[in-house]
Amino acid sequence: MTLDKLETRQPQERENALLQKLSAQVEHAKKHTEYFGRLFANINPASINSRATLAELPVTRKSELSLEQKKLPPFGGMNGTPLHQLKRIFQSPGPIHEPQGSELDNFRLARALRAAGFKAGDLVHNTFSYHFTPGAWMLEGGAHALGCCVFPAGVGQTELQAQTIAHLKPNAYTGTPSFLKIILEKADELGLDSSSITKAVVSGEALTPSMRAWFTKRGILVTSTYATADVGLIAYESPALASGMIIDEEIILEIVEPNGSKPLPIGETGEVVITVFDKDYPLIRFGTGDLSAIDPDSLNTPSPCGRSNLRIKGWLGRADQTTKIKGMFVHPGQVQEIVKKHPEISKARVVVRGNIGNEEMTLHCELKDDTQCDMNSLNTAIIQSTRDVTKLRANVCFEASNTLPTDGKLIEDARTYS
Repeated sequence: MTLDKLETRQPQERENALLQKLSAQVEHAKKHTEYFGRLFANINPASINSRATLAELPVTRKSELSLEQKKLPPFGGMNGTPLHQLKRIFQSPGPIHEPQGSELDNFRLARALRAAGFKAGDLVHNTFSYHFTPGAWMLEGGAHALGCCVFPAGVGQTELQAQTIAHLKPNAYTGTPSFLKIILEKADELGLDSSSITKAVVSGEALTPSMRAWFTKRGILVTSTYATADVGLIAYESPALASGMIIDEEIILEIVEPNGSKPLPIGETGEVVITVFDKDYPLIRFGTGDLSAIDPDSLNTPSPCGRSNLRIKGWLGRADQTTKIKGMFVHPGQVQEIVKKHPEISKARVVVRGNIGNEEMTLHCELKDDTQCDMNSLNTAIIQSTRDVTKLRANVCFEASNTLPTDGKLIEDARTYS
């Protein structure tokens, strides 16, 4: 497995290289975007040349994007490249729009794929969605940058997925871990050969220890990748499977107090805040809403694979109630949007139960006391509204008045992580 020169740098060399580019990126964002031009109006970009001065800048949170984009569509004034010069525009639940520039691997996923052993000549079975959201294009761009051929499988059609794998014999997979397991089990059921797949890069949901063990028994090396539609690759595993996930070489990652801006000491859990050096979408101190922590062991102990960057402890939850279900984020604002579509609802709460990959989403609703309608028709309408808003299937459960918790939560994650 080949490592590039960035991945084996001494820590201070890496830090100096990132900080040397920081002032120029702040200047670019201030000059070329309406949003950061306003946010940094009184900031001298040349003064932002250290972690301490970076920490003085405000955090722009993912939870703010939808509101900012409604004020100034489609990107809230955060794009550094005009719309007509972009390659693609995506829409994630929220709705939140993300731009893609003209580079082959804008989201930097090639690094994670190469670490997993992907190489030129591989055939990659890519099951991320090619519809609306950028996931599939993120992985495809990284695969093409390595010289891989990609089969754009997309989501669903499990039996056809299994048949295609038996016919084309791809040796690599990208998608969620639960869907890979579903496809392989379907292949077993149909008596189809799926043994060509020997490596996989998965994302979008937790790769549980039991699931990893299941894949290992089948001779498949599975590594997990942490990326978002906004900033691209954040961290990834290598086959060495050292504790934590290796931080991408081309970002500045901070762990800050949840919903605050103060960086936390090494080892403490806080919100993942990212600064990227992308010119098309130059996000500075972007709060992902995800919780993680720097692994203290990575300060002095490089990964056994030879990569020397710091490692984070993976995904440790959300700083807000936003929950990822089957690779799609569900936001509290979406629950409120569903309620607004149905005046009969007085209160609602999404509850997610089950195991990762087999979870079930249920919208629990209290109805107004004077509601008089056909309950079956209302149930069907709410199910459709939930799918329209979240892009996910859900059950609806009508509750008696004053039975839902009053803790302020609109989304409850009651899944089993094992």
